[in-house]
Amino acid sequence: MKTAYNRLDKDQAAVLLVDHQTGLLSLVRDIHPDMFKNNVLALASLAKYFALPTILTTSFEDGPNGPLVPELKEMFSEAPYIARPGQINAWDNEDFVRAVQASGKRQLIIAGVVTEVCVAFPTLSALAEDFEVFVVTDASGTFNEITRNAAWDRMSQGGAQLMTWFGAACELHRDWRNDVEGLGTLFANHIPDYRNLINSYRSLTD
Repeated sequence: MKTAYNRLDKDQAAVLLVDHQTGLLSLVRDIHPDMFKNNVLALASLAKYFALPTILTTSFEDGPNGPLVPELKEMFSEAPYIARPGQINAWDNEDFVRAVQASGKRQLIIAGVVTEVCVAFPTLSALAEDFEVFVVTDASGTFNEITRNAAWDRMSQGGAQLMTWFGAACELHRDWRNDVEGLGTLFANHIPDYRNLINSYRSLTD
């Protein structure tokens, strides 16, 4: 069944970073750990670049899940930060849902650890309340490809759109002429090959 192409809109989108916690990151095995952390920080940089409302949440920090990745806390020191005392599905936490609603946005860009739980559960819950949900697959991680693919299938069948952080950035930006230097710097900071491309471009234009 065909569905409409609803683009990400920087004026309509918020970013939800769910359970990127030091303990949970040790469970991620479907993507190389260094690449995964780079992708998470790239998504965070994207949110800052486009000035998207960003909501951080953690689950059971005092337990084995551990604290939020410190880089995220530093980047979003003023953002809503919901430390859930125990709810596994972030959408079961009233403070989290209130923070999402307070953003005034109907498009939710979400990523987290682990994919089939911390991402899938709030994604399906938000879809049930008529939000548009865009899952950033390469900034979400889990145990292995089997669990990842099952989660992707469940979310996409529920109506979520699966994207990468690079695809999300391009769709939000729309047109290179809006800001070549800004978008190029974002990409160069997180994609080594793109850094070479931008350096080559700068050498020709300086």
